[in-house]
Amino acid sequence: YMCEQYVCLQDDPHIAVMMAGSTLRKVKSRSWKKQRHFRLLEDGLTIWYKSRWAGRGHSTFSVTEVEAVREGHQSEVLLSIAEEFPASHCFTLVFHGRQGNLDLVADSPEEARAWVQGVRKLIHKAQTMDEKERLDQWVFDWFQKADKNKDGKMNFKEVKTLLKMMNVEMNEEHALHLFTMADKSESGSLEIEEFVLFYKMLTQRDEVWKVFQDYSGDGEKLMLEELESFLKIEQHEGEQSGRRAKELIGRYEPSETAIKQEAMSLDGFQMYLCSQEGSIFRPELLELQQDMSRPLSHYFISSSHNTYLLEDQLRGHSSVEAYIQALKRGCRCVELDCWDGHDGEPIVYHGHTLTTKILFKDIISTVKEYAFKASDFPVILSLENHCSVEQQTVMARYLRQILGDALLVCPLGGHDLQHLPPPQELKSKILLKAKKIGGLESCPDDTLTDEVSDDEELANGDADSPSTEDPPSKLSRELSDLVVYCKSVHFHGFDHARSHAKFYEMSSFSESKARRLAKEAGADFVQYNMRQLSRVYPGGLRTDSSNYNPQDMWNVGCQIVALNFQTAGLEMDLNDGLFRQNGGCGYVLKPDFMRDATSRFNPEKPEEHQGYKPLRLAVQVISGQQLPKVNQKEGSIVDPLVRVEVYGVPKDQAREETPHIQNNGFNPVWNKTLNFVIHTPELALVRFVVEDYDKASRNDFIGQFTLPFKCMQTGFRHIHLLSKDGTAIPPSSLFVNISISAYT
Repeated sequence: YMCEQYVCLQDDPHIAVMMAGSTLRKVKSRSWKKQRHFRLLEDGLTIWYKSRWAGRGHSTFSVTEVEAVREGHQSEVLLSIAEEFPASHCFTLVFHGRQGNLDLVADSPEEARAWVQGVRKLIHKAQTMDEKERLDQWVFDWFQKADKNKDGKMNFKEVKTLLKMMNVEMNEEHALHLFTMADKSESGSLEIEEFVLFYKMLTQRDEVWKVFQDYSGDGEKLMLEELESFLKIEQHEGEQSGRRAKELIGRYEPSETAIKQEAMSLDGFQMYLCSQEGSIFRPELLELQQDMSRPLSHYFISSSHNTYLLEDQLRGHSSVEAYIQALKRGCRCVELDCWDGHDGEPIVYHGHTLTTKILFKDIISTVKEYAFKASDFPVILSLENHCSVEQQTVMARYLRQILGDALLVCPLGGHDLQHLPPPQELKSKILLKAKKIGGLESCPDDTLTDEVSDDEELANGDADSPSTEDPPSKLSRELSDLVVYCKSVHFHGFDHARSHAKFYEMSSFSESKARRLAKEAGADFVQYNMRQLSRVYPGGLRTDSSNYNPQDMWNVGCQIVALNFQTAGLEMDLNDGLFRQNGGCGYVLKPDFMRDATSRFNPEKPEEHQGYKPLRLAVQVISGQQLPKVNQKEGSIVDPLVRVEVYGVPKDQAREETPHIQNNGFNPVWNKTLNFVIHTPELALVRFVVEDYDKASRNDFIGQFTLPFKCMQTGFRHIHLLSKDGTAIPPSSLFVNISISAYT
């Protein structure tokens, strides 16, 4: 059984080196370099390592947590010791989410190569496993963890420990009953195949079985037409239900016999419900499918604030890694806070604080390398310029030299000078947002004394920005000339913008100013954002890098709503949720009433706009599956509850929750329906949160998933939960039944 897919890998020379184990140097800084023994465990997925002298202590991580392997000196840490260790010995493991890199040095190029290639193969293998293999792997992992004496068998005592590890609270009698049924050989212990059977009985899902029974004539299988009527009635698949039923049997039915009869067994049915097609997110909307030929101002754009920080804004570590992480998450607008550095080299850091400093040129090289890995659509560099004219000129030269053709330096040919160009025509282009001397049409030479600092609000005396600025007063012509479609200007009110502003002029608003304008003049703000870009940034008092709720800004059509990507939590969940659609390309087309000049949409009064069609949303929260333990303490089991939160126009903000269930993270059943009315479905996001109930203190977070209301599939669906960092935590899920109807 040993997970068939790994048998072939055993013969691979690279994997063999990993399984035999290697002593590698783990490097954290120029002074911290320690030898650790690394090896790949028998499951072909877990990498185990320990220091040679530390008695029993060791660490492990799974290959599935690794996103990529970089060869050579490809991290700040390895670059800092480049003299000491040749590139051919060095490699970096990059993890998903916000977990730090692991920088390693091997004793020889051959050994480094074996680990680099080996880990890459294993990552590929893990990514291409299908649902069934993934489940088998998961079961196999548990078996390995619980088989304490490593004899390949599990006695009842080991099984009881395992149930605790798996978050299952079960009375001894029931557990023993299942154990005895699975122990076919009556040996008093389970071998791996018997354990698989035990696990199957344990995870038999009554609530799925009930749905299956409702449509199955003989209670054993769903014939083609039975599956078809399930798809039509429950999953609202309509006309295509017949074709879909055939496809699903072919795709998810494990039994050859059932396939021959054109039928689906309970196993196949459960596989389908747990798959991407059975998930709550409409699969076709995950693909790039929106019209990308509208002006830039017609899209929401995934945007990061203080991109250079990995932590807080007073003492935090600045790093090019932060740019890599943001760009790989599909972020399309990054920020650079530029100051004069030594030896005429401009630097980036959070001015007047103790955050570390990075060279401007290093960031530009990083942007060049990573800008278009997650998306082809344009990246905007938002410059906060505090530099002297001399160093601005140095910046301009670096931008031209390093970015080359990727940098947009003049308006697109054949494009009208009335509207911003579309993302489609700016593929693989990098745009600069900064102050500019004059406009696109003219290039006067005499106005060299334009104010330069870009924190717009300081000049307008905005209360939430402590005034630490000392804006340089001159602009470098060379830097100014690189600004094309994103010229930073002061905001002088909506009336002034209507009569005087150019389409390529854009302003920045602190969160409090944007919120005030949204409340006082929502419809004007929506109109303004049809033609011009606006950027919103967190208030100056958020020195802990906390975030504001981006929804209030999206409600009035602000495109560049900049968040601290380095800070996990609700606000980044909403950002990830909105930008998960459309291929994760970082651009999402705004609803049509935010692009049509005749519309007077105001988020404060959604019922007044012409296309007003409110909907009713009912979420039946049925059950949860294998929720992760929050508290690693021995014997602690979670008391889970589910909360459904709706974010949208002010009228749509709502939350409802289920009661909590005592001591069951393994298969809690709630069967509770939560009801909502959605006034502006096009702007709403729905967030599903699972928490561990605690009557004495704040509930602990277990997992969440957020998606646009318009991307939801109705019917019986699984929601695959994500960690606080936004990474997957399989096989944790919620099983729900979603219905949406007209609100009358």
